[in-house]
Amino acid sequence: MTKDPVCGMDVDESRALSAEKGGRTFYFCSASCRNTFMSPDRELGLLRKKVIISFALALPLATLAMSGQLPWIQFLLATPILWTGRQFFSSGLAAVIKFRAANMDTLIALGTGAAYLDSLAALASGRGHLYFEIAGLLIAFILLGKYLETRARQKTSAALHHLMRLVPERSYVERDGFEIEIPAAQVKTGDIVIVRPGGKIPVDGRVIDGHSSVDESMLTGESLPVEKTPGASVAAGTMNQTGGFRFRATQVGAETALARIIELVQSAQASRAPIQRLADTLSAYFVPSVVGIAFLSLFIWLAAGQSFIFAFTTFISVLIIACPCALGLATPAVIAVASGINARHGVLIKNAAALERMSRINTIIFDKTGTLTRGKPEITDIVSWEEEAGRLLEIAAVCEKRSEHPLAEAILNKAKEQNISVAEPERFTSLTGKGVECVYQGKAYVLGNELLMREHKVSLDASAEQKQRLSQEGKTLLFVARKNQSETHQLIGVIACLDLLKPGAREAVSTLVRMGKKIWMITGDNQETAQAIGQKAGISQILAEVLPQDKFQKVLSLKQRGARVAMVGDGVNDAPALAAADVGVALGSGTDVAMETAEVVLMKNDVKDVVFAFQSAKKAMAKIRQNLFLAFIYNVLGIPIAAGVLYPITGWLLSPLVAGAAMAASSVSVVLNALLLAKKENA
Repeated sequence: MTKDPVCGMDVDESRALSAEKGGRTFYFCSASCRNTFMSPDRELGLLRKKVIISFALALPLATLAMSGQLPWIQFLLATPILWTGRQFFSSGLAAVIKFRAANMDTLIALGTGAAYLDSLAALASGRGHLYFEIAGLLIAFILLGKYLETRARQKTSAALHHLMRLVPERSYVERDGFEIEIPAAQVKTGDIVIVRPGGKIPVDGRVIDGHSSVDESMLTGESLPVEKTPGASVAAGTMNQTGGFRFRATQVGAETALARIIELVQSAQASRAPIQRLADTLSAYFVPSVVGIAFLSLFIWLAAGQSFIFAFTTFISVLIIACPCALGLATPAVIAVASGINARHGVLIKNAAALERMSRINTIIFDKTGTLTRGKPEITDIVSWEEEAGRLLEIAAVCEKRSEHPLAEAILNKAKEQNISVAEPERFTSLTGKGVECVYQGKAYVLGNELLMREHKVSLDASAEQKQRLSQEGKTLLFVARKNQSETHQLIGVIACLDLLKPGAREAVSTLVRMGKKIWMITGDNQETAQAIGQKAGISQILAEVLPQDKFQKVLSLKQRGARVAMVGDGVNDAPALAAADVGVALGSGTDVAMETAEVVLMKNDVKDVVFAFQSAKKAMAKIRQNLFLAFIYNVLGIPIAAGVLYPITGWLLSPLVAGAAMAASSVSVVLNALLLAKKENA
């Protein structure tokens, strides 16, 4: 156990939200406490103070430097400015000493440090030119650039901060028969929570009594309120409407859906895309090269007969203008913006690598049931040969009573509609991807798909006509067979179910095809049924009669043929395929294991969000490439100018002050370019 640094509560480290700051890890009871502790506004305020102090000292310093007066006053003004920018020196020197590698701050430390130390030596000996104003103004400009950069980056996390503020500070619960008000962070699993009209829901749970509508748009993006009656689930951070209800808390603290969403978005924003390795590699070679170019320009201009002041100016200018801050920001700035946009839309992308891989996907496999279809099949036809239709439905309901398959639910619902009493089977065996075996009233039955019938050598000749007709209508068929005294099974009936396509499924598939994606549908249905459903969805490439354990192999097969595959599913049996795919996409209504395995989660369960996710990834990668190009071209053009190569033409640009301003502007331009993603979304 440890204490929350904000509210002082004891928290379990294994279940609490965490954050790193100053090289230490802290644990929090809630997202609101963590948000308060991290306080991005405080960071921005500190930078603002540094900028004000540095410019308040740098401007009179520059005035004195131009007049050449009061050199010791120049020293006294410059020294506090460098102290406000000490972060650049500590970071730059630590990289060289600890890791034997130069970073972006190393160039800043070298440039300003060289100017300051040379001026200090000249002041002590009473000789030479002073560069205190260069060191002071450079730090001021760079701090201004950092302030503008930080301010721009904070806008990328607006959606995340909004999510953190959704959880109410107080909550009403029942304890020992009394209604009491407690901090929301103190609600425990199993507590009875009372929600009043207009109140926010503090934790996840399940309604036990009452009725209301709940606005879940801030969590799922769904605009219409959702009706909540006993048995319905509610989520932390959502807003109750006019009614009141009580619910039992099932997940609290870091276990709530909202906390997991915040954790995922933060993780995605902090993660590194593979393309960022390019920027890292360039920086690793770039910094030593720049130092070499700076010294080379110094020696060449001295050898050419220029004054030491001129040569030293080129030396410092090269170091400053070449600082690859923009290169380092090119990727993470876009990742942060894209993650926030997707989170507001109800699409959770767990890491930057997944975002990059999504932009390269050319093949998408959709699971059928619950993904393309509603996942709520209804019984449409009962064809019986040896039993009455009602008796066949009774047998099927008994066989499926212990099953959790959506088709089992459809059969049980139909039996309930017809007031059929459903007894317990005497023996029950679930056959994954095939059906069930059961014993009822001393007789053995098998109920399932065509594959199960073939395994039991059941002749389907009697059902040929019905099978063809029903399959062509896109209906899923369940065959019922009974074991005879001769130990063989005989078909006694067929039950047909229809699972309608989700609204927008065909539109989503059509859009993905226009984007150049190859679309597949995978299902355990027979080929005829699968083809009929595929035709309705606009999918021609079908993987039918696929067992759950074989979905994994189908994904690998496509990958081995050169396809870059995304798998979209929602069930436990989709988890291996989701893991095997280049990108796994799970629906928020799916099983926990599917959502844990997938790298992308669609919280609204809307198949159209698959389109949004892939379009967002494509736009994000385009922005990253733009940023890398801007950062690279900036240095390609800036270094020769700073080194004085174009001195006769661009002599007025040959100044460390101009170099510092340009370096800061390049960093801010990269962040602003990333923010254009959000502007386009809101347009």
